Amino acid sequence: MEDLRIGVVGAAGFIGRDHVKRLTSVINHAKVTAVSDINFEKTKAVADTCGAKVFTDGEELINSPDVDAVVITSWDPTHAQFVRAAICAGKPVFCEKPLASTIEDCESVLAEEEKSGKRLVQLGFMRRYDPGYLEMKKIIDSGVLGKPLLVHCKSRTPVTPPKHTTRMHATNVVVHEVDVLRWLLNDEFTKAQVLFPRPTCFAPEGLQDPQLMLMTTKDGVVVDVEVAVNSHFGYEIQCEVVCEKGTVSLPQPSRAEVRLDEECSHAILNDWSKRFIEAYNDEFQSWVDHCLAGKKPVGASSWDGYVACAVGETLAKAQDSKLLEPITLPARPDFYEA
Repeated sequence: MEDLRIGVVGAAGFIGRDHVKRLTSVINHAKVTAVSDINFEKTKAVADTCGAKVFTDGEELINSPDVDAVVITSWDPTHAQFVRAAICAGKPVFCEKPLASTIEDCESVLAEEEKSGKRLVQLGFMRRYDPGYLEMKKIIDSGVLGKPLLVHCKSRTPVTPPKHTTRMHATNVVVHEVDVLRWLLNDEFTKAQVLFPRPTCFAPEGLQDPQLMLMTTKDGVVVDVEVAVNSHFGYEIQCEVVCEKGTVSLPQPSRAEVRLDEECSHAILNDWSKRFIEAYNDEFQSWVDHCLAGKKPVGASSWDGYVACAVGETLAKAQDSKLLEPITLPARPDFYEA
């Protein structure tokens, strides 16, 4: 089998470099043949690690005859532009979240993809590939626990990311919970509210951290998500689904237990790249395999990216209004039915 020739737009950033390394050394039948980024020197250094050609323009890379499929890890506001370019070129495209920074740009991607007549886009919501979430979904779907009633989630990051704002808790962080819970519960969100406790002493001036986000689904499941970006002790993702007959919780990553000096302890991960490394690997292998087979991707779609953006925008509105805000979504187009 020939390798899938992949071009990476935004290859010089942390996640871009990480994905280039993954595609080069971990994923089968994948070859990075082209890279681009606004930082030419860093892009050249990435290219040297995989023998790729350097492009100074992302759209030029997308249209290169040496590129079969595209991975987008560039600055968030550029995602929609490059996704549309890949669709127009008729090439499969894997885009890290978000699909776009605005609902209008999301809608433009949906329109372009439907116009093409072929599902070409997969969104980088990697938690759908995490073994723990997959096990939870299997148990919930079996019905052995009865119907879901409540979901409790925690999303904790040790230190504030650069240039992070109060709004970004809703639009950039909790969207992972939005996507994975829609998938886990096979349900849609209808209402949202945000509560602000007193801010931690570690939050930069003007940043409201932590936040408690409350959402209700169409089927009546109530969800609470604690979002904290200054937890200091480490990176932690938790999820518990309370059902009629019992509960199911996301297992913690396996870590060695150490007993020393009258204490028992285990290490805590400090970022998302280590916590979800298996999910990233499985996500990309699935995408490459489906691209080579000429099949539509099975991960999160453009529609899922649109919904995540719309729910995130509603949560941001609730941050400002301090009210319970309705989440209004159009009917899912038939084009995006499973």
